[in-house]
Amino acid sequence: MERVRDVSELPKAHLHLHFTGSMRPGTVLELADKYGVRLPEALTEALTSGEPPQLRATDERGWFRFQRLYDAARSCLREPEDIQRLVREAAEEDIRDGSGWLEIQVDPTSYAPRLGGLIPALEIILDAVATTSRDTGLGMRVLVAANRMKHPLDARTLARLAVRFADSGVVGFGLSNDERRGMARDFDRAFHIAREGGLLSAPHGGELTGPASVRDCLDDLHADRIGHGVRAAEDPRLLKRLADRGVTCEVCPASNVALGVYEKPEDVPLRPLFEAGVPLALGADDPLLFGSRLAAQYDIARRHHDFTDQELAELARQSVRASAAPADVRERLLAGVDEWLTRPAS
Repeated sequence: MERVRDVSELPKAHLHLHFTGSMRPGTVLELADKYGVRLPEALTEALTSGEPPQLRATDERGWFRFQRLYDAARSCLREPEDIQRLVREAAEEDIRDGSGWLEIQVDPTSYAPRLGGLIPALEIILDAVATTSRDTGLGMRVLVAANRMKHPLDARTLARLAVRFADSGVVGFGLSNDERRGMARDFDRAFHIAREGGLLSAPHGGELTGPASVRDCLDDLHADRIGHGVRAAEDPRLLKRLADRGVTCEVCPASNVALGVYEKPEDVPLRPLFEAGVPLALGADDPLLFGSRLAAQYDIARRHHDFTDQELAELARQSVRASAAPADVRERLLAGVDEWLTRPAS
Protein backbone atom coordinates (compact mmCIF):
# COMPACT_ATOMS: atom_id res chain seq x y z
CA MET A 1 0.00 0.00 0.00
CA GLU A 2 1.29 3.48 -0.91
CA ARG A 3 2.66 5.47 2.01
CA VAL A 4 0.89 8.79 2.46
CA ARG A 5 0.83 11.68 4.90
CA ASP A 6 -2.02 12.41 7.31
CA VAL A 7 -4.33 14.99 5.69
CA SER A 8 -5.59 16.08 9.12
CA GLU A 9 -2.09 17.47 9.74
CA LEU A 10 -2.00 19.37 6.44
CA PRO A 11 -2.42 23.12 7.15
CA LYS A 12 -5.37 24.51 5.22
CA ALA A 13 -8.11 27.13 5.18
CA HIS A 14 -11.81 26.30 5.45
CA LEU A 15 -13.91 28.67 3.35
CA HIS A 16 -17.24 26.88 2.98
CA LEU A 17 -18.89 26.01 6.28
CA HIS A 18 -22.44 27.02 7.18
CA PHE A 19 -23.22 28.10 10.71
CA THR A 20 -25.99 25.71 11.79
CA GLY A 21 -24.55 22.96 9.62
CA SER A 22 -21.28 23.09 11.55
CA MET A 23 -22.90 21.75 14.74
CA ARG A 24 -21.95 18.47 16.35
CA PRO A 25 -24.79 15.92 16.32
CA GLY A 26 -24.59 15.49 20.08
CA THR A 27 -24.95 19.22 20.59
CA VAL A 28 -28.18 19.33 18.57
CA LEU A 29 -29.61 16.44 20.57
CA GLU A 30 -28.63 18.06 23.89
CA LEU A 31 -30.09 21.43 22.97
CA ALA A 32 -33.27 19.86 21.60
CA ASP A 33 -33.73 18.09 24.93
CA LYS A 34 -32.94 21.27 26.86
CA TYR A 35 -35.52 23.35 25.00
CA GLY A 36 -38.11 20.65 24.37
CA VAL A 37 -37.69 20.78 20.60
CA ARG A 38 -39.27 17.87 18.78
CA LEU A 39 -36.87 16.99 15.98
CA PRO A 40 -38.02 15.25 12.77
CA GLU A 41 -37.57 11.50 13.04
CA ALA A 42 -35.19 11.45 10.06
CA LEU A 43 -32.93 14.00 11.74
CA THR A 44 -32.94 12.19 15.09
CA GLU A 45 -32.06 8.91 13.37
CA ALA A 46 -29.23 10.55 11.47
CA LEU A 47 -27.82 12.24 14.55
CA THR A 48 -27.89 9.10 16.68
CA SER A 49 -26.73 6.64 14.02
CA GLY A 50 -24.00 8.76 12.46
CA GLU A 51 -25.43 8.01 9.02
CA PRO A 52 -26.40 11.14 7.05
CA PRO A 53 -30.03 11.28 5.89
CA GLN A 54 -30.82 10.47 2.26
CA LEU A 55 -31.72 13.92 1.00
CA ARG A 56 -31.55 13.89 -2.81
CA ALA A 57 -32.15 17.61 -3.06
CA THR A 58 -31.89 17.75 -6.85
CA ASP A 59 -35.68 18.06 -7.00
CA GLU A 60 -37.67 20.67 -5.11
CA ARG A 61 -39.28 18.14 -2.82
CA GLY A 62 -35.87 16.85 -1.76
CA TRP A 63 -34.59 20.38 -1.23
CA PHE A 64 -37.61 21.19 0.92
CA ARG A 65 -36.85 18.11 3.04
CA PHE A 66 -33.24 19.23 3.43
CA GLN A 67 -34.36 22.70 4.51
CA ARG A 68 -36.85 21.22 6.98
CA LEU A 69 -34.11 19.24 8.71
CA TYR A 70 -31.80 22.24 8.68
CA ASP A 71 -34.46 24.53 10.14
CA ALA A 72 -35.17 22.01 12.90
CA ALA A 73 -31.53 22.00 13.91
CA ARG A 74 -31.40 25.81 13.79
CA SER A 75 -34.41 26.03 16.12
CA CYS A 76 -32.27 24.51 18.87
CA LEU A 77 -30.09 27.63 19.00
CA ARG A 78 -31.87 30.01 21.36
CA GLU A 79 -29.43 31.71 23.70
CA PRO A 80 -26.07 33.49 23.31
CA GLU A 81 -24.37 30.61 25.13
CA ASP A 82 -25.66 28.24 22.43
CA ILE A 83 -23.99 30.41 19.81
CA GLN A 84 -20.77 30.45 21.82
CA ARG A 85 -20.86 26.67 22.09
CA LEU A 86 -21.49 26.17 18.37
CA VAL A 87 -18.60 28.44 17.38
CA ARG A 88 -16.18 26.91 19.86
CA GLU A 89 -17.01 23.36 18.80
CA ALA A 90 -16.76 24.26 15.11
CA ALA A 91 -13.30 25.68 15.79
CA GLU A 92 -12.25 22.59 17.73
CA GLU A 93 -13.34 20.33 14.87
CA ASP A 94 -11.49 22.49 12.33
CA ILE A 95 -8.30 22.51 14.37
CA ARG A 96 -8.51 18.73 14.61
CA ASP A 97 -8.69 18.62 10.81
CA GLY A 98 -5.66 20.86 10.29
CA SER A 99 -7.45 24.11 9.56
CA GLY A 100 -5.58 27.27 10.46
CA TRP A 101 -8.21 29.67 9.14
CA LEU A 102 -12.01 29.39 9.11
CA GLU A 103 -14.56 31.62 7.42
CA ILE A 104 -17.96 30.57 8.72
CA GLN A 105 -21.06 31.57 6.75
CA VAL A 106 -24.23 32.80 8.42
CA ASP A 107 -27.53 34.52 7.68
CA PRO A 108 -28.14 36.40 10.94
CA THR A 109 -31.79 36.89 9.95
CA SER A 110 -32.39 33.26 10.91
CA TYR A 111 -31.29 33.85 14.50
CA ALA A 112 -32.58 37.39 15.01
CA PRO A 113 -36.02 36.49 16.45
CA ARG A 114 -34.48 34.65 19.42
CA LEU A 115 -31.43 36.86 19.92
CA GLY A 116 -33.00 40.30 20.17
CA GLY A 117 -32.98 41.41 16.54
CA LEU A 118 -30.74 41.45 13.50
CA ILE A 119 -27.93 43.64 14.83
CA PRO A 120 -27.75 41.94 18.27
CA ALA A 121 -27.72 38.53 16.55
CA LEU A 122 -24.73 39.43 14.40
CA GLU A 123 -22.99 41.06 17.35
CA ILE A 124 -23.42 37.87 19.41
CA ILE A 125 -22.06 35.76 16.54
CA LEU A 126 -19.08 38.04 15.99
CA ASP A 127 -18.32 38.15 19.70
CA ALA A 128 -18.37 34.35 19.82
CA VAL A 129 -16.02 34.19 16.83
CA ALA A 130 -13.60 36.74 18.31
CA THR A 131 -13.57 35.02 21.69
CA THR A 132 -13.11 31.57 20.21
CA SER A 133 -10.37 32.72 17.88
CA ARG A 134 -8.50 34.28 20.78
CA ASP A 135 -8.93 31.24 23.01
CA THR A 136 -8.11 28.54 20.44
CA GLY A 137 -5.61 30.29 18.19
CA LEU A 138 -7.64 29.48 15.08
CA GLY A 139 -8.05 32.43 12.75
CA MET A 140 -11.80 32.95 12.28
CA ARG A 141 -13.93 35.39 10.38
CA VAL A 142 -17.56 35.60 9.22
CA LEU A 143 -19.18 35.68 5.81
CA VAL A 144 -22.72 37.11 5.92
CA ALA A 145 -25.02 35.36 3.45
CA ALA A 146 -28.33 36.50 2.01
CA ASN A 147 -31.10 34.04 1.14
CA ARG A 148 -32.16 33.60 -2.50
CA MET A 149 -35.64 32.65 -1.32
CA LYS A 150 -36.19 36.10 0.20
CA HIS A 151 -36.72 39.51 -1.39
CA PRO A 152 -33.62 41.26 -2.79
CA LEU A 153 -34.34 44.19 -0.50
CA ASP A 154 -33.61 41.89 2.44
CA ALA A 155 -30.26 41.13 0.85
CA ARG A 156 -29.47 44.84 0.61
CA THR A 157 -30.22 45.23 4.30
CA LEU A 158 -27.83 42.38 5.08
CA ALA A 159 -25.16 43.80 2.78
CA ARG A 160 -25.27 47.15 4.60
CA LEU A 161 -25.12 45.33 7.92
CA ALA A 162 -22.17 43.25 6.75
CA VAL A 163 -20.28 46.37 5.66
CA ARG A 164 -21.04 48.02 8.99
CA PHE A 165 -19.23 45.17 10.73
CA ALA A 166 -16.38 44.85 8.22
CA ASP A 167 -13.92 45.99 10.89
CA SER A 168 -15.37 43.60 13.45
CA GLY A 169 -14.90 40.25 11.75
CA VAL A 170 -17.05 40.21 8.60
CA VAL A 171 -14.94 39.57 5.50
CA GLY A 172 -17.40 38.56 2.79
CA PHE A 173 -20.94 38.52 1.47
CA GLY A 174 -22.67 35.45 0.07
CA LEU A 175 -25.93 34.20 -1.42
CA SER A 176 -27.24 30.77 -0.46
CA ASN A 177 -30.29 28.48 -0.60
CA ASP A 178 -31.91 27.01 -3.72
CA GLU A 179 -30.20 28.53 -6.76
CA ARG A 180 -33.19 27.49 -8.87
CA ARG A 181 -35.02 30.35 -7.16
CA GLY A 182 -34.00 33.97 -7.33
CA MET A 183 -31.89 35.11 -10.28
CA ALA A 184 -28.39 36.32 -9.46
CA ARG A 185 -29.09 39.64 -11.18
CA ASP A 186 -31.86 40.33 -8.66
CA PHE A 187 -29.19 40.60 -5.97
CA ASP A 188 -26.67 42.68 -7.89
CA ARG A 189 -27.32 45.82 -5.86
CA ALA A 190 -26.71 44.00 -2.59
CA PHE A 191 -23.40 42.66 -3.85
CA HIS A 192 -22.43 46.09 -5.15
CA ILE A 193 -22.97 47.47 -1.64
CA ALA A 194 -20.83 44.68 -0.18
CA ARG A 195 -18.00 45.10 -2.68
CA GLU A 196 -17.97 48.88 -2.22
CA GLY A 197 -17.58 48.17 1.49
CA GLY A 198 -14.49 46.05 0.86
CA LEU A 199 -16.08 42.62 1.26
CA LEU A 200 -15.40 39.52 -0.79
CA SER A 201 -18.17 38.40 -3.15
CA ALA A 202 -18.85 34.69 -2.57
CA PRO A 203 -22.27 33.58 -3.86
CA HIS A 204 -23.37 29.98 -4.28
CA GLY A 205 -23.70 28.77 -7.86
CA GLY A 206 -23.21 25.80 -10.13
CA GLU A 207 -24.50 23.20 -7.71
CA LEU A 208 -28.17 22.43 -8.33
CA THR A 209 -28.17 24.11 -11.72
CA GLY A 210 -25.64 24.09 -14.53
CA PRO A 211 -22.85 26.32 -15.83
CA ALA A 212 -25.21 29.24 -16.48
CA SER A 213 -25.53 29.70 -12.72
CA VAL A 214 -21.77 30.15 -12.42
CA ARG A 215 -21.69 32.61 -15.31
CA ASP A 216 -24.44 34.63 -13.65
CA CYS A 217 -22.40 34.84 -10.44
CA LEU A 218 -19.45 36.14 -12.44
CA ASP A 219 -21.38 38.53 -14.67
CA ASP A 220 -23.98 39.89 -12.25
CA LEU A 221 -22.33 39.53 -8.83
CA HIS A 222 -18.65 39.85 -9.80
CA ALA A 223 -17.78 36.83 -7.67
CA ASP A 224 -14.33 36.48 -6.14
CA ARG A 225 -15.24 32.94 -5.09
CA ILE A 226 -18.07 30.61 -6.05
CA GLY A 227 -19.77 28.45 -3.45
CA HIS A 228 -19.56 24.99 -5.07
CA GLY A 229 -19.19 25.87 -8.78
CA VAL A 230 -18.71 22.23 -9.76
CA ARG A 231 -21.13 22.37 -12.70
CA ALA A 232 -18.67 24.70 -14.45
CA ALA A 233 -16.86 21.50 -15.42
CA GLU A 234 -19.58 21.00 -18.06
CA ASP A 235 -18.37 24.07 -19.99
CA PRO A 236 -14.68 24.19 -21.04
CA ARG A 237 -14.89 27.89 -21.92
CA LEU A 238 -16.23 28.67 -18.47
CA LEU A 239 -13.44 26.65 -16.87
CA LYS A 240 -10.90 28.75 -18.74
CA ARG A 241 -12.63 31.92 -17.65
CA LEU A 242 -12.55 30.87 -13.98
CA ALA A 243 -8.89 29.88 -14.29
CA ASP A 244 -7.88 33.07 -16.11
CA ARG A 245 -9.64 35.27 -13.55
CA GLY A 246 -8.43 33.22 -10.58
CA VAL A 247 -11.95 32.74 -9.22
CA THR A 248 -11.88 30.03 -6.55
CA CYS A 249 -14.55 27.33 -6.45
CA GLU A 250 -15.40 26.17 -2.92
CA VAL A 251 -15.93 22.50 -3.70
CA CYS A 252 -17.70 20.29 -1.15
CA PRO A 253 -17.47 16.68 -2.42
CA ALA A 254 -19.38 14.92 0.36
CA SER A 255 -22.17 17.49 0.13
CA ASN A 256 -22.44 17.07 -3.64
CA VAL A 257 -23.00 13.34 -3.23
CA ALA A 258 -25.33 13.62 -0.23
CA LEU A 259 -27.57 16.07 -2.08
CA GLY A 260 -27.62 13.96 -5.25
CA VAL A 261 -25.72 16.39 -7.46
CA TYR A 262 -23.44 13.44 -8.26
CA GLU A 263 -24.07 9.76 -7.67
CA LYS A 264 -20.64 8.80 -6.31
CA PRO A 265 -17.61 10.61 -4.87
CA GLU A 266 -15.61 9.80 -7.98
CA ASP A 267 -18.21 11.61 -10.11
CA VAL A 268 -17.47 14.98 -8.49
CA PRO A 269 -15.32 16.77 -11.13
CA LEU A 270 -12.35 17.56 -8.92
CA ARG A 271 -9.84 16.47 -11.54
CA PRO A 272 -11.31 18.47 -14.45
CA LEU A 273 -11.48 21.61 -12.32
CA PHE A 274 -7.99 21.17 -10.88
CA GLU A 275 -6.34 20.34 -14.20
CA ALA A 276 -8.06 23.28 -15.90
CA GLY A 277 -6.26 25.54 -13.44
CA VAL A 278 -9.37 26.60 -11.52
CA PRO A 279 -8.36 27.44 -7.93
CA LEU A 280 -10.16 25.18 -5.45
CA ALA A 281 -10.93 25.33 -1.74
CA LEU A 282 -12.36 22.11 -0.35
CA GLY A 283 -15.11 22.60 2.22
CA ALA A 284 -17.43 20.55 4.42
CA ASP A 285 -20.57 22.66 3.76
CA ASP A 286 -22.95 21.21 6.40
CA PRO A 287 -21.19 18.35 8.24
CA LEU A 288 -24.15 18.03 10.62
CA LEU A 289 -26.26 16.63 7.79
CA PHE A 290 -23.60 15.31 5.42
CA GLY A 291 -21.59 13.37 7.97
CA SER A 292 -18.03 14.46 7.21
CA ARG A 293 -15.81 17.40 8.03
CA LEU A 294 -12.89 19.15 6.37
CA ALA A 295 -10.12 16.55 6.38
CA ALA A 296 -12.55 13.98 4.93
CA GLN A 297 -12.88 16.11 1.79
CA TYR A 298 -9.13 15.80 1.23
CA ASP A 299 -9.44 12.06 1.80
CA ILE A 300 -12.07 11.94 -0.94
CA ALA A 301 -9.66 13.72 -3.30
CA ARG A 302 -6.97 11.17 -2.45
CA ARG A 303 -9.06 7.97 -2.46
CA HIS A 304 -11.50 8.68 -5.26
CA HIS A 305 -9.53 11.03 -7.51
CA ASP A 306 -5.95 9.79 -6.98
CA PHE A 307 -4.61 13.12 -5.76
CA THR A 308 -1.00 12.76 -4.67
CA ASP A 309 0.32 14.35 -1.50
CA GLN A 310 1.89 17.07 -3.67
CA GLU A 311 -1.50 17.77 -5.28
CA LEU A 312 -3.28 17.76 -1.92
CA ALA A 313 -0.71 20.26 -0.70
CA GLU A 314 -1.51 22.46 -3.70
CA LEU A 315 -5.23 22.25 -2.86
CA ALA A 316 -4.39 23.42 0.65
CA ARG A 317 -2.30 26.30 -0.75
CA GLN A 318 -5.16 27.34 -3.01
CA SER A 319 -7.55 27.44 -0.06
CA VAL A 320 -5.17 29.69 1.86
CA ARG A 321 -4.61 32.03 -1.09
CA ALA A 322 -8.36 32.40 -1.63
CA SER A 323 -9.00 33.27 2.00
CA ALA A 324 -9.30 36.68 3.62
CA ALA A 325 -6.55 35.78 6.08
CA PRO A 326 -3.95 38.48 6.85
CA ALA A 327 -0.60 38.17 5.11
CA ASP A 328 1.22 36.82 8.16
CA VAL A 329 -1.37 34.07 8.63
CA ARG A 330 -1.15 33.10 4.97
CA GLU A 331 2.63 32.97 5.13
CA ARG A 332 2.55 30.79 8.22
CA LEU A 333 0.02 28.37 6.72
CA LEU A 334 1.82 28.16 3.37
CA ALA A 335 5.09 27.45 5.18
CA GLY A 336 3.26 24.74 7.11
CA VAL A 337 2.10 23.15 3.87
CA ASP A 338 5.70 23.02 2.64
CA GLU A 339 6.80 21.52 5.95
CA TRP A 340 4.06 18.87 5.73
CA LEU A 341 5.52 17.69 2.44
CA THR A 342 8.94 17.18 4.05
CA ARG A 343 7.53 14.72 6.61
CA PRO A 344 8.00 11.03 5.95
CA ALA A 345 4.89 9.29 4.64
CA SER A 346 3.48 6.46 6.70
